[in-house]
Amino acid sequence: MSRSTEDVKNWMNMFRWIVKLIRDEFGIDEKILVRTATLETDMGLTIEQVEQVLEYIAESFQISFPETTLDEIVKLEELCMLASWMKGFYKRPEFISDGFEAQCRGINEIAA
Repeated sequence: MSRSTEDVKNWMNMFRWIVKLIRDEFGIDEKILVRTATLETDMGLTIEQVEQVLEYIAESFQISFPETTLDEIVKLEELCMLASWMKGFYKRPEFISDGFEAQCRGINEIAA
């Protein structure tokens, strides 16, 4: 399932796009979908649903997430920053490890 990404040009647009995706696909109230919300605990998503969100993002933005992505991200904000960086809309997130950065760069063309 690919969604239009035409209006996504920066980190905040990406955040809003992901919020709408989670709201529409999983029926999560937008009041819960704040930057600091944890993907599983606060938002109530199962690990399978989080993986599905990653698949939707990957397909829509033509990026690939490494298999170890869920070891690196916990919060909605982290997911948004990571996807934004991989797409070239944001700087490298400080929270990711050097090894994970190498994995991301190995499967995506990421600007310096």
